[in-house]
Amino acid sequence: MKLINSDCISAMKEMPDNSVDSIVTDPPYELGFMGKSWDASGIAFNIEVWQEALRVLKPGGHLIAFSGSRTYHRMAVAIEDAGFEIRDQIMWVYGSGFPKSHNVSKGIDKAADFKGEVIATEKVDIGMQGGSMHAGRGTNVVERDVRELSDAAKQWDGWGTALKPAHEPMVLARKPLIGTVANNVLTYGTGGLNIEGSRVGTTIETWPSSRSYAAGQMQPGGQGETQATGNAPAGRWPANFIHDGSDEVVALFPITSSGELKPWINGSVASETVASFSQGLDGKLKDFTAPKSTGSAARFFYCAKASKRDRNEGLDGFETREKRYMATANGTGETSIGMDRFTTNPVANHHPTVKPTDLMRYLVRLVTPPSGTVLDPFMGSGSTGKACAYEGFNFIGIDQSAEYLEIAKARIEYAQKQEEDYLL
Repeated sequence: MKLINSDCISAMKEMPDNSVDSIVTDPPYELGFMGKSWDASGIAFNIEVWQEALRVLKPGGHLIAFSGSRTYHRMAVAIEDAGFEIRDQIMWVYGSGFPKSHNVSKGIDKAADFKGEVIATEKVDIGMQGGSMHAGRGTNVVERDVRELSDAAKQWDGWGTALKPAHEPMVLARKPLIGTVANNVLTYGTGGLNIEGSRVGTTIETWPSSRSYAAGQMQPGGQGETQATGNAPAGRWPANFIHDGSDEVVALFPITSSGELKPWINGSVASETVASFSQGLDGKLKDFTAPKSTGSAARFFYCAKASKRDRNEGLDGFETREKRYMATANGTGETSIGMDRFTTNPVANHHPTVKPTDLMRYLVRLVTPPSGTVLDPFMGSGSTGKACAYEGFNFIGIDQSAEYLEIAKARIEYAQKQEEDYLL
């Protein structure tokens, strides 16, 4: 694990050609998020960044880079112009989040300097989790006044300027191959995606009793029961769609039917048929529920969601800090949920765009060969490095903030210790 405190272009210029196996990164979305200068520099659109990334990446190596829905196109064009092949777009979809929307009616009254009487109060959950604006339900509830509107403002009550954020796109790109895929893989160890190692959601429900069973996996048991004789069968082919498992997202999927539901638990089939069935890539049962013989198609897609614990693991002893959100954070004067300013509960990891470790584990596993080296030129608080520690990959992380680098170092060391203890 190598962490570099520098700007990414300078740091990558010091790296040898063809020296990393994959790049998984979360660059600035260039939205001026939370008034942060690093999110309004244009660095993610700078072709030189991606030219250096291309140079240090082995032929056939893959790049995954997050972006925002409003600015993805500019980053994708810069990556393509640098010489990468755009292979796909991966969509991370989540149910929590709130719009950074300007309340038109309140804007009218504010411009007219009209301040109506307080007629009620309301509670608003402004909890923040990983990604751009992921509300953690119940984690940071504030109370605000509701004021009577002027007659002019009442005509525009309920109008705003933005939609609720519910997805973040990722570029999946590849450095051009040298020769065929087979030749490139044999020469450099890169060029393919780890499909088998990244399959999604293996359960009895997704492997119905009507199908033939592979030797050493599952065999029909007596009296209509199915018994496990080895590892669970492979899950579904990895898709370019990933979601966080929230109720809002799962509700969008159709209900499918395919035999009675029996979850895998530690490599064996549970003896009792249950309604809770979905198993994610981490081997843990998920809490999607449905009647017997049916289930949400959402079970076929990987689920990831950030948590307070995930953000702050390994940061015992670090100073906690509130995150402050201002009305003019995006340079437009638009106010999140209609508030002029607010703060979150104090946290040790105060980086505003922390990605879930489970999500990053899935992504690095998908594009990195065994024992390979992953580069993150926009390391932030180290979620990619933490994922690499759990997955057994080498890691090079670059960030120009010394403060965030120390947070990343502690989080990665925590993951390394957890992995060492697990292996022991």
